[in-house]
This record gives sequence, structure tokens and C-alpha cells, in this order.
Amino acid sequence: QVQLVESGGGLVQAGGSLGLSCAAPGGMFSTSDMGWYRQAPGKQRELVALITRDGTTNYADSVKGRFTISRDYAKVTVDLQMNSLKPEDTAVYYCALHLRGIDYWGQGTQVTVSS
Repeated sequence: QVQLVESGGGLVQAGGSLGLSCAAPGGMFSTSDMGWYRQAPGKQRELVALITRDGTTNYADSVKGRFTISRDYAKVTVDLQMNSLKPEDTAVYYCALHLRGIDYWGQGTQVTVSS
């Protein structure tokens, strides 16, 4: 069973910063695309940021210039640094690992941005 363990998140005021981290299985880390997604109440889950196995990144338009996704090969984590947070960034954030057509998901972590 593939386990993705998320950490970080919490409550922050608008304009503040938060960091999320996702620990992935070492044997799959370097060969997988990995991403962060979010789901706000009453809305569908959406892609926030993706980093491919070769390091290419892709961001949702709503977070470009504010969020940064990165891989840490020493810690075997995918991190999401979120700056200039807005109330509309409030959601449950999920880490995902994509490998050979199969998606694996973390349990989710709540991010709440107060105005």
C-alpha cells in the first residue's frame, strides 16, 4: 500500500505564508510525477501545482507567482510553499503521486486563510 504523508497547513491570515510537505515512498519518488491538489467546500478537486519526474513544474493560474512546488531528494518529499495567501486559497490540500496511470492520494490537510 502506497502511503503519502502530508504535513503543514493550518490557519493563517491573508497575505501570510504556509508550507506543505508530502513524504513519499522512496522507491517511487524519483520515477513519479507528483502534485498538490485542493478541494474547497462545495467545489471539485482542482490541481494546484504539479512537478514531473524530470522537474518540470505546472501551476494553476490562480496560484502562479505565489506558490512554489519543489522536490527534496534528501528528505524524499514534495513541498509546496504558499505565499501571499488569499481567503480563496482556503481548502483541503491533497498530495498525489502519479505513476504508470495510477494515482495515489494523501489524506489531505486543511489550509484556512482568514481575511
